[in-house]
Amino acid sequence: MQTLQGKVIKSTGRWYIVQSGEDLYQCSLRGNFRLKGLRTTNPLAVGDNVEFTLDEGDNTGLIQSVEERKNVIIRKATNLSKSSHLLAANLDLALIVVTPIFPRTSTGFIDRFLITAEAYHIPALIVLNKMDILYGELEEHVLYYDELYQAAGYEVRKVSALEGDGIDELREELRGKVTLFSGHSGVGKSALINALDTNRQIKTGDISHYHLKGKHTTTFAEMHPFSFGGYLIDTPGIKEFGVVDFEAWELGHWFPDFKEFIPHCKFKNCTHVGEPVCAVRKATEEGEIHPERYKNYLSILRNVEDGD
Repeated sequence: MQTLQGKVIKSTGRWYIVQSGEDLYQCSLRGNFRLKGLRTTNPLAVGDNVEFTLDEGDNTGLIQSVEERKNVIIRKATNLSKSSHLLAANLDLALIVVTPIFPRTSTGFIDRFLITAEAYHIPALIVLNKMDILYGELEEHVLYYDELYQAAGYEVRKVSALEGDGIDELREELRGKVTLFSGHSGVGKSALINALDTNRQIKTGDISHYHLKGKHTTTFAEMHPFSFGGYLIDTPGIKEFGVVDFEAWELGHWFPDFKEFIPHCKFKNCTHVGEPVCAVRKATEEGEIHPERYKNYLSILRNVEDGD
């Protein structure tokens, strides 16, 4: 019996597709498989690096163990459930494709994505697409988003999937990485992916999400290899993620532009709303934190406190 190492690139709950070298194997879990440290509805996710034994008779495998993860991203199984679902593991980058107009990606949506990445210790990148039409009077929209997020400490890339501007540089940035992609419909995510990988022509419409009906509805992600090296993971809407098991006062720590001010708040568990001597509110009033970032923080905080 042969023992191999590979990466889980697809899961349907019962079976896992594991890539080892250039080959794909259909694998199941050994019966007494358990993982310590995480209480989730599923023990494995796409991105997991595993060791499996191969039954050469029918070319199916049995997953024996999983390597220690460098990070994971989790979402709540349902709004009414305390269960959580492991979406992906071992991510190198979380990328959000946005357009400041045609259609407008709200900064609230962007900030929810960014704090999710921060909470799960995944570097984030903002890609402004459709630069081929965002010129003249429309350029002010680009400048607003660019300045807002660069001031908050994020990398912003400006590209045109249609014209190819900035695509070569972005491709080099993604080469060899496992990248989580997100973005609203209409921002050109499919066009961007196709521009990045002209050999493979991945289409986001071809990316499958499996919905199992039962006590909880569960979504399974799928990885797609880039021909230039690395992987794409497409995601459901970021509102479905939520951040599992944390207190409201922790939220501010996931805003990089808040971090230098938080130690100067009077209370260690300051939520930066009504507490006296709040350095974050003071920094916002004095223009050191952008008011839109603080407004979005308050909106996300309300959702957290409401349990959404």
